[in-house]
Amino acid sequence: MSQYWLLKSEPKTFSIDDLAASPRQTTCWEGVRNYQARNFLCAMKRGDQAFFYHSNADPPAIVGVVEVVKASYPDHYAFDSNSRYYDSKSTPEASRWFMVDVKYVRKFTADLTLSALRSVSELHEMELLRKGSRLSVQPVRVHEWKAILRLARNAS
Repeated sequence: MSQYWLLKSEPKTFSIDDLAASPRQTTCWEGVRNYQARNFLCAMKRGDQAFFYHSNADPPAIVGVVEVVKASYPDHYAFDSNSRYYDSKSTPEASRWFMVDVKYVRKFTADLTLSALRSVSELHEMELLRKGSRLSVQPVRVHEWKAILRLARNAS
């Protein structure tokens, strides 16, 4: 059974347009360094879908959809001492950090801003909208997924 997720990225660092321009429109989702977010990455399966969320944007918004095309595997940047994601306690044999590969599915014709999302009653309990929620990888419930897709259709 497919699961649904939300992945946050700062558009100045890596945007949905960057993903669309990537080779085969695919990239690894690396650099997650929060244990709860890491656990969510580890729960992702090939075929799961995720919303691509531009954080630290003006305004922050859900901007499109991606698909997990490779389930979690060790984040090799954790082993690279020249990487900003280096972790001296992580080794290839005992990795503390993982990543998945995602593929561009589509960009919404209109960004779905936080204020627009807050106006949808089905989303009131969504992790993204909880006060103080800062996880870069979050689960999305089926009814939330459907409500956001409906909102995206109506916004176009």
